[in-house]
Amino acid sequence: MAFEPPPRLVRALGETAPDGDGWLEKLPEAARQAVALGESTMERVQVPGGRSSLVVLVRRPDGTPAVLKLAPPRARPESERAALVQWDGLGAVQLLEPRTAEGVLLLERLHPDVSVRSLPEAKALLEAAGALRRLWVEPGDHAFETVAERTGRQAGAMRASAAADAEVAPLVDAALAARADLLSAPPERRLLHGTFRQSKVLAGERMPWLAVGPDPVVGECAFDLARLVRDRVEDLIASPSGAATTRRRVKRLAESLDVDQERLRGWTLFRAVESGVRALRVGRPKDAELLLEFAGWL
Repeated sequence: MAFEPPPRLVRALGETAPDGDGWLEKLPEAARQAVALGESTMERVQVPGGRSSLVVLVRRPDGTPAVLKLAPPRARPESERAALVQWDGLGAVQLLEPRTAEGVLLLERLHPDVSVRSLPEAKALLEAAGALRRLWVEPGDHAFETVAERTGRQAGAMRASAAADAEVAPLVDAALAARADLLSAPPERRLLHGTFRQSKVLAGERMPWLAVGPDPVVGECAFDLARLVRDRVEDLIASPSGAATTRRRVKRLAESLDVDQERLRGWTLFRAVESGVRALRVGRPKDAELLLEFAGWL
């Protein structure tokens, strides 16, 4: 059976590595080898799939449904592996074999087409927040990237964007000032999902909802929660009460997860502006417009 990378994956990797790194070209053979190594039977490639990895639905030799996930080095799959080992299935998808080929993860099969995002908004936020809370544990011994390190790289790209586009400069300045203030306090050390949002929480059998697709990072919980604040941003922008709804959401999520409200607002601002200027940089102006308008409300 052919291993055809989903168009969504091809587009997303083209944004992050426009000159290519050879991973996509090697992917069909790598996928065949991963399936054969585990003596699994391939069912299908998950479509539309993710933006940074190929997801293949397989059956293990005993008939158990599972998922093979193949990701390029820049997606940090070994860091994901370490986080999944640390969580050990509590709140997150279970890693079925700790040791597989580099860049290949064998995971329990969830329901890939049923995410928390399919629920009404209030219920979705409640369930997503509950799943996120379970992930905030001590980071253990693995040398995970820190929030300061990750946002430091992002800050450099944001400054370059601001220098090239005067219209985004005020928001970039505000976001960078918020980051500097947030990092001036002694750092909280929790293992974070890193890219958490409603679509990253799938229905499961062991537990009703389990998180998938982490890009783990160590830092304060408000950083993780900040990405959830802007979920369904297109609906917020379309609503005449979007700004007020956003402020209420910040307050409600902060209170429900015992996170400082101002720190949550600050990280929400930084992450929205960072995503907005990155969308501009890779040629997604509509996404950028939504994100930067949202950031302006903060």
